[in-house]
Amino acid sequence: MVLMARKPNYNFERQERDRRKASKKAAKMAAKAEKLENTKEQGDDSADEVAPEPE
Repeated sequence: MVLMARKPNYNFERQERDRRKASKKAAKMAAKAEKLENTKEQGDDSADEVAPEPE
């Protein structure tokens, strides 16, 4: 059996690449935001322990 070459669909392929790239970028940004939020929470807790409130 001989396989025939398919007609390229450049627009669809580019849209699929862009969609995957956007999805990966969104996931990366969400992870970065979550990490920043966790860091801020830990930073607030440690600041209370180190410096007592002035009277």
